[in-house]
Amino acid sequence: MAIGWHRSQSLASAGLGLHVLLCSSLLLNTVFIAHQFLGASPPPTPERLGDGLSWALQAAKEAEDVAAVDCSGHGSVFLDGVTGEDGRPGCECNSCFSGPDCSVRIPNCAADSQGGDPLFLEPYWKRHAAASAVVFSGWHRLSYITTDGHFKSVELDSQIRRLHRAVGNAVVDDKYLVFGTGSTHLINALVYALSPEGNNAASPPASVVATVPYFAMYKSQTVMFDGREYRWDGTTAAWANNSSRNPARGFIEFVTSPNNPDSTLHEPVLAGSSAIVDHAYYWPHLTHIPAPADEEVMLFTTSKLSGHAGSRFGWALVRDEKVARRAISYIEESTVGTSRETQLRVLKILKVILANLHGKEDIFAFGYDVMSSRWRRLNAVVSRSTRISLQKMPPQYCTYFNRIKEPSPAYAWVKCEWEEDDDCYETLLAAGINSLTGTVNEAGTRYTRLSLIKTQDDFDMLLERITEFVDAEKHGRAPAASSSM
Repeated sequence: MAIGWHRSQSLASAGLGLHVLLCSSLLLNTVFIAHQFLGASPPPTPERLGDGLSWALQAAKEAEDVAAVDCSGHGSVFLDGVTGEDGRPGCECNSCFSGPDCSVRIPNCAADSQGGDPLFLEPYWKRHAAASAVVFSGWHRLSYITTDGHFKSVELDSQIRRLHRAVGNAVVDDKYLVFGTGSTHLINALVYALSPEGNNAASPPASVVATVPYFAMYKSQTVMFDGREYRWDGTTAAWANNSSRNPARGFIEFVTSPNNPDSTLHEPVLAGSSAIVDHAYYWPHLTHIPAPADEEVMLFTTSKLSGHAGSRFGWALVRDEKVARRAISYIEESTVGTSRETQLRVLKILKVILANLHGKEDIFAFGYDVMSSRWRRLNAVVSRSTRISLQKMPPQYCTYFNRIKEPSPAYAWVKCEWEEDDDCYETLLAAGINSLTGTVNEAGTRYTRLSLIKTQDDFDMLLERITEFVDAEKHGRAPAASSSM
């Protein structure tokens, strides 16, 4: 009996132990599940800035780290730059400078004055880094459409109109606004919009023309896209006094004002033509503003307004609703609208510009000071030459500045005066100056264009090479830089 009783007690104890073990296991599993799925143990609180920011901190830190590198004042670092062995993007040097920190000047370097990069405004935006910075979430504008139900920011539309009114360079109240990927995207969109409908077989194709010297892309795009409704038909000079001109044929005339390359203000030449007036440079830092522009179709771009050429944003102001709708249809079919990130960045940029108009940090006052100084210095050197000359540009009254202002053109339009210099581009190239030949504008080989809107390093090198070129005239010899070419 005693043995049986002890055995019974042992079995009871063992059962109790198993029961306790089973309960403990269930409890531990419950705690584990709660931790994994119910957040019983909350994750660490993310680091926060003073105003409660959290997810934007890393992006802001990366941008700050990149902006802090000055590259010896002769270059910049960009977030999307090529990374080195340390995993960080390195300096991208201005022309004629090299080395890890862009501190090494390249000997006998040619001046690069060919392109139209508006980098003269980079110092302004570095001064306004905080106000112009944009940080947005990974889910920003995932949709194809924006607040207007289409592809355009309503707020950006409003700010563009506000800027034109404040500057006084365009009438906007009776115009439709069409966005494009840079003004170049709008060139063919507007040609298409102004051409006869493709299904109207009775209408001959529109003749697209421009006045020499003109922006070369007007011709190249018209020829490239080769629409059934239009064709490139040469220069206005061929049609202005042409008695055989077919009155049934519609003309689409490109007018650039101020003109690229010679910076003069132009108007349409052909009576009755549909004009596309390109006002890319019609801002107070690059020309005088005599009155608000009020043409039927006008083109603008941030490239020359604020210097943000890489953002690729332009707009057209169009009076006729049908023409505007056809242009918008072209944009939507070709790109489904402009980049939403670009629209956000441009919105921020325009707000900075508007906030500083007529103040100490006015972008137009800043830009005008830079460009007028460059023109004055270049003109002083070239005026000593009999071999080359520049376009004549007298001081003009500007409604924005409310005073007479000195010229501040984006480009110098150079003519080679000596008979033996029949190719002006080659003449300057031999002197270490890379320019844009006048043949691309159908102006002939006697002309070539120098860009004045690039970096300060680019302009300083141009002035140095031009000075050598002009000084060499006195001695009847080529400038020293030519020996290195």
